[in-house]
Amino acid sequence: MGHRFTWLVPVDPTSTARDIGRQLDRVRPAVGICAASRADVYAAGVQESAAGRLAVIELAETAADVRGAADVRGAGVLPAASAVGSVPGPAAAAAVAPAVAPAVVPTDRLAVMFTSGTTSEPKGVVLTQHNYAHVADTMSAIVGLRPEHRWLVTLPLFHANAQYYCIAPAIAVGASTALTSTFSASQWLRQARELSATHASLFAAPIRMILARRPDDAPAAALEHVWFAQNLGPQHYEEFAALAGCRPRQLYGMTETVAIVCADASEPYRNDTIGPPVEGRSVVLSNPATGADAVPEEAVPGEPGELVLAGVPGEDIFLEYLDDPAATGRALVQRDGTTWFHTGDMVARTDGTSGTSALRFVGRRDDVIKVSGENVSLTEVEATLAQAPGVLECAVLGRPDPVRDMVPVAYVVPRDRAHPPAISDLAAWSERNLAAAARPREWHLIEALPRTSVGKVRRFKL
Repeated sequence: MGHRFTWLVPVDPTSTARDIGRQLDRVRPAVGICAASRADVYAAGVQESAAGRLAVIELAETAADVRGAADVRGAGVLPAASAVGSVPGPAAAAAVAPAVAPAVVPTDRLAVMFTSGTTSEPKGVVLTQHNYAHVADTMSAIVGLRPEHRWLVTLPLFHANAQYYCIAPAIAVGASTALTSTFSASQWLRQARELSATHASLFAAPIRMILARRPDDAPAAALEHVWFAQNLGPQHYEEFAALAGCRPRQLYGMTETVAIVCADASEPYRNDTIGPPVEGRSVVLSNPATGADAVPEEAVPGEPGELVLAGVPGEDIFLEYLDDPAATGRALVQRDGTTWFHTGDMVARTDGTSGTSALRFVGRRDDVIKVSGENVSLTEVEATLAQAPGVLECAVLGRPDPVRDMVPVAYVVPRDRAHPPAISDLAAWSERNLAAAARPREWHLIEALPRTSVGKVRRFKL
């Protein structure tokens, strides 16, 4: 965005009219932009919004858009005679842009990115010009990105992963990106080779899908670097490393942290650590019961604590939550002149290579349950169960239990729906591969997990 006071809100292109209407009410935009193929849904969303009217630019999603041939259709804002016709894109843009655009400054708002909403209503994360400049420089430096490198971008552009870890770093150093229209597990390896990709970024769930759905004759990729987030079991990790051409590197970050907080520094990279904080990051682990803080080197090994990050709002962490001072106040806490962001994610100290301290991702705060007094990470249980024979993917939730306080409950998607694994076989496998407290007490076979557009499980829908 080259004008002050102009900012964007990237939206899931598969949103329903109801979703669009709700987001329009929250951000109250001056103009909307959509693909011509989705114009009817977007227009219905405009009608469902409180305002009921908005100038909308429709894009053909071809080279014609770049040449300024986009059309604008008024959804109730243009005169009735013009509403069914088209108005040149530049003319419509001029109607909502200031006559003289003041110079952009680093503190200006650049975007509002909504969180995934896996456990609650999505929050609008406010990001500044400085935030995007910072993430571009930081993430390109961490991977040593050079102009000859190329990112394979298969995750959606409305999400932080693609913007922060792929697009922004590429812009910073003049590297290239190869964009696919959607993520395809069966085609991912072929795309990586045919598009001459050197770098990629994925979540654990898409990696498991690639392993399950790749064709038998799929060629191995020749990637130099692969980021991955969330937990992978050791078997899946090694299988994917062989296919990718390099050992994937686990990171930890979220929309609010902008650049990553931690990255695996092991030699070689491992499946079970997010590593230490990267250069320039300061974190503490907060005990959820006592509130006591400890730096990673002094934390009790294996004991989960909430990751709390020091930062400067609007620079190396997000500025605020959109129109939600209460949520902002809970997340961003001032102590001794420093702003600390409470991530809500649980991590634990583990041993890194060469005796260094590293961190292990445990899960969201609600993903750690007490089973007969023992901490159980539901995220880690999921990563283990996903390796069981006949399992494509799974989710594990906690259920109250009168004897054990809480117990795990597993929801399993079979690899072959016609021949699903027997519950007795899954239970027997878990006895061999999971500690007693971590073994599910109930099993459910389901057709699919409810997911967001970036593959995160929407647990509240199970």
